[in-house]
Amino acid sequence: MSRIARFLAGFLLVATTLALSACVTGPTVRTDADPTANFAQYRTWGFYQPIAMEQSGYSSWASERIKEDVRKEMESRGYRYAAEGADLLVNFHADVQDRTSVWSVPRSDVQWVYNYRSRNYVAIPFWYDETVASTWREATLTVDLVDGARNRMVWTGSASAPEARRRTPEEKLATLDAAVSGIFAKYPHRGDGQP
Repeated sequence: MSRIARFLAGFLLVATTLALSACVTGPTVRTDADPTANFAQYRTWGFYQPIAMEQSGYSSWASERIKEDVRKEMESRGYRYAAEGADLLVNFHADVQDRTSVWSVPRSDVQWVYNYRSRNYVAIPFWYDETVASTWREATLTVDLVDGARNRMVWTGSASAPEARRRTPEEKLATLDAAVSGIFAKYPHRGDGQP
């Protein structure tokens, strides 16, 4: 294999990898924390009552899966579960909103004009900006950590992603798992005093 052929093969491999990785992106995660909170004091956790996603008085397959994921994340960080009197209370909710994005795309076209001198039509190019709009539905999961003693939110994280139109039950569960793990990946504290 010649040097040029190896270079082209390597280039195609890198380009394909980058293109595929651009297609498989996870949710966009944002977090915020109370700058006055002392996270070193928190050792136990529980669920806020009522959980925002269950305010109707009943749970759902989604809320039960999120609870399982939260339990795994909190316990992996050294927090102990306490049904009552926990230091940190976990609350969560989800919503879906319609989103719109608008941008301009440069375009060019040709205008045909009759030239009386040459008795022919002449093409005159012109440029313009075309406005393009895209709409989609965006799903957002928000997880709040609340100081149990003060009933005050001390940390929040949200994961947002475009809502897929058709998904299998397994894909729906995997989406919830990815959202919860993405949020907690940005939670820097532990409940066992370890860094």
